[in-house]
Amino acid sequence: MGWLTAGDGYEIALVAGRVVARAAADPAGAGAPGEGSAGVSEELPEALRDRPEVIELQRLAQWLEWHADECAEWVRTWMVSSLPVPTALLGRVWPDEAWQAALRNLVVVSEGEGERGILRDVEEEGVLRVVDGGGRSLRIEAAAVTIPHPVLLPDLAALRDRAAELGAVQGVEQLHRAVWHRPADAEEAARALHAFAGAEYRSWFALSGRATALGYKVAGRAATDRIREAGRVLTASVGIGDPYTEERAWTGALGWSEGRGRALAPAGVGPVAWSEGMRMAAALYAGGTPPPDGDADVR
Repeated sequence: MGWLTAGDGYEIALVAGRVVARAAADPAGAGAPGEGSAGVSEELPEALRDRPEVIELQRLAQWLEWHADECAEWVRTWMVSSLPVPTALLGRVWPDEAWQAALRNLVVVSEGEGERGILRDVEEEGVLRVVDGGGRSLRIEAAAVTIPHPVLLPDLAALRDRAAELGAVQGVEQLHRAVWHRPADAEEAARALHAFAGAEYRSWFALSGRATALGYKVAGRAATDRIREAGRVLTASVGIGDPYTEERAWTGALGWSEGRGRALAPAGVGPVAWSEGMRMAAALYAGGTPPPDGDADVR
């Protein structure tokens, strides 16, 4: 998008999501927005702030931000749920900069043969160009791919190294998303449920506010996260106390349930649900004051 005339003697444009202005006669403004900052106002001149052209451009900026967030949220859902995504769909959305920013450099795995690699480009007909962990360039022509949760990638370390070598930045966190693996030992797995219990917050509202800011839901005395895995929908929950009976709040133990609240033992929790539940518990714990060593709250 180039510069647009606005009022007498001004031009406006979107630069890095903001509406900026310059004098129309500015000789430094022959290029596209962002190619030079000479003559560009950091703040919109008073005479322009209520101009309809400015208001429309601001609305466009807001819509573009919303659209980018929506694209990223769809991709994040596909990843956490490991849902199959038609490659033809990827071919259709790839030209959109917001979709491309959310998808580029994610690890994809083809259905059937299981070819995997870091997504670098998508052709219009849905052929994916990727780089695998060994550095080979591959073309994936499968009908669908998954964007796997990192806990499901056996070659995660190699893919992280390859992404670093490529200078690959992910718009949706995948390769460097924190992961936890469920301990094979039942007693150790049971202890892990209390690993992030006992962090203190000044109030229930501070703790619940952190949960919602992180994208989790608050239901009664718990922060929750719903995870779809292998055809099942599990709910991970972390206790956050009662706003009516306690002045302060503490993170509680982690647990999972299925269906109408049926509690699950650790052995019944899949790898993605386990990792995402632990990730939520760790994030809530990190925002509070940790308990003294060896004095974790196990409520």
